[in-house]
Amino acid sequence: MRHQMDPVVFRDVLGRFASGITVVAALDGAEPVGFACQSFASLSLDPPLVMLSVGKASTSWPRIERAGRFCVNILAEDQKEVCAALGARGGQKFATVPWRPSPYGTVVIDGALATVDCRLAAVHEAGDHYIVTGEVVDLAAQENGRPLLYFRSRFATGTFSD
Repeated sequence: MRHQMDPVVFRDVLGRFASGITVVAALDGAEPVGFACQSFASLSLDPPLVMLSVGKASTSWPRIERAGRFCVNILAEDQKEVCAALGARGGQKFATVPWRPSPYGTVVIDGALATVDCRLAAVHEAGDHYIVTGEVVDLAAQENGRPLLYFRSRFATGTFSD
């Protein structure tokens, strides 16, 4: 017997887990394509793998999947507008977002706290989402800066000591 879960309660409870916010992006031809993603994590050191989840209703994901590669841009605390632009549905998401192409055919967001270039490794169905694994081919990070966080359906920042 399957238990019915109230989606409002589910979101409320799991929203208490603070997460960073990323933008997953690639080039579809010469056009940037991407989406905001908070379900991202490191997965393996050997081989170097990351994972993320993407909703099956995403219109950006099929274009990224066809490219076979993507960059995970870990957003900095001053990039709320970038998150809002890339979290929107349809339209010209990158119209106001400064970016540049990476040597790997992906999209690097200017000012990102870190970037992780990946080759698509696998896609698995998981309810109304896909679980995507990417093999890391390159990465970079800024020396300074703090992450943009998401907590209880709102942006948050934190204080971190070295």
